[in-house]
Amino acid sequence: MTRSCEIAGWGTVLPEQVVRFGDEVRYRIEDDVSHLDMLTRACERALAHAGLTADDVDLVLGASAAGIQPIPCTAALVLERLTLTGHAAAFDVNSTCTSFITAVDVASRYLDAGDYETILVFSGDVGTRFLNPEQRESYELFSDAAAAVVLRRSKDPDRGVIGSLQQTWPAYAHDTEIRGGLSRSPAQVYAASDPADYLFDMNGRRALLGMMRVLPDFFDRFHRRFGLSHDDVALWIPHQASAALGPMLDRLGIPADRRIDEVAAFGNMVSASVPFMLARALDSGRVARGDTVVLCGTAAGLTANVLALRL
Repeated sequence: MTRSCEIAGWGTVLPEQVVRFGDEVRYRIEDDVSHLDMLTRACERALAHAGLTADDVDLVLGASAAGIQPIPCTAALVLERLTLTGHAAAFDVNSTCTSFITAVDVASRYLDAGDYETILVFSGDVGTRFLNPEQRESYELFSDAAAAVVLRRSKDPDRGVIGSLQQTWPAYAHDTEIRGGLSRSPAQVYAASDPADYLFDMNGRRALLGMMRVLPDFFDRFHRRFGLSHDDVALWIPHQASAALGPMLDRLGIPADRRIDEVAAFGNMVSASVPFMLARALDSGRVARGDTVVLCGTAAGLTANVLALRL
């Protein structure tokens, strides 16, 4: 049974600062702009698009891979920027690059149960502030961006989440990570810590091999469980992980004319990848009401995530 959930509005933020690596374009946040600035702006645009104010929102779900600060949650800090009144709850969910998909899954369950009527979900990261210039593979891959959507209960029983599946393979947990910070390396031990622990570290080859091993069976299970064929899907919106995205989608049998692959033009936007590309598809009319879209991707963990949404 479809879980009641529809998109009432959306908004995105893309930094103006552009860096090129050959034919590939990357977007980097300006020095005088904060992560919180970017997230708040995306939320304001999504609310305006939906014709709502922050005081109309019942729940704010933060879905970034890396937050603003350890305490309080990023959702609370964004809510503070949006309003000092209202009645919303605010908390974060985190499955790193697929955090938005996890958040939509969580939000749809609240909406379908009738616990909330309107939920604001935001994602976005400033991954380029954590990059190691000596690791060219990752240094030339990432972009900064933010995106937000307003979700609400739908009066149409056919609109909403058709099904979702998420799994983590902990054998690959350390293929992509930032080790420094939080309880593993608190402020008291910072001076004696390895500075590299505070930068993004990726074993790209091992991560790719791990994905190739687990994803075919994972997607087969998703299709079987929910009875979805490739022809049922108007558009596949995957996390824009790397240049290996196209070959991986080919391996999964996803038709080239019904998928988004914009890695060369935008890079890996971490948690913002999926909602940013979803917003682009909605803005351009590539998908519309009644279409089924699949949000999917992989993330550190190693986590795989897939969710089918009827718009």
